[in-house]
Amino acid sequence: MTLTELTAPDAAAFPVRALAEHLRLGSGFADDGSLDALLEGYLLAAIVTVEGRIGRAILTRDFLWEVTAWRATDRQALPLAGVSAIVSVLVQDAQGVETTVDAQSYGLVADSQCPSLEGRPALPAIPAGGVAVVRLRAGFGTTWDAVPGDLGHAILMLAAHFFEHRASEGGRPSELPIGVLAMIARYRRVRLGGGSV
Repeated sequence: MTLTELTAPDAAAFPVRALAEHLRLGSGFADDGSLDALLEGYLLAAIVTVEGRIGRAILTRDFLWEVTAWRATDRQALPLAGVSAIVSVLVQDAQGVETTVDAQSYGLVADSQCPSLEGRPALPAIPAGGVAVVRLRAGFGTTWDAVPGDLGHAILMLAAHFFEHRASEGGRPSELPIGVLAMIARYRRVRLGGGSV
């Protein structure tokens, strides 16, 4: 199984000014925006780090998921929480010939922890040596306002941590701060045996 990000988070949605204020970069001198690109990079790093920890996308974007076999014929858990739509499903045979699956024959079972692709009545057969390719959309929304406040604050704290320890080599700065871990804990994806990918 392979999950590929098709679209990157929209950098225009990043709270660069909020991070600058959090770091108090404007205190005592004018903030001319010269650090904006650097702050944007730390925000992206923080977003990606938190996404990896909680198993869900923060800002909405599209992903491509390739799977060579379904775990069950009627339903398959998706590899990412927070899925809002199944954009398309296609099946590719061993020779690379693609067949688009009729959208009426599958659907999304929305779940905050373990969304799944449901066959109606069954998932499409994957030929030997072939692959099913599922395009899905996941995330809280396209703007920063759509991100839950505590999760957004945890990302700001982590971006600030990365910024403040940018010159550190080795040691503890690579570990996530305990406050960040505490804030993202309730968003972590719960994986139980029956719903595993």
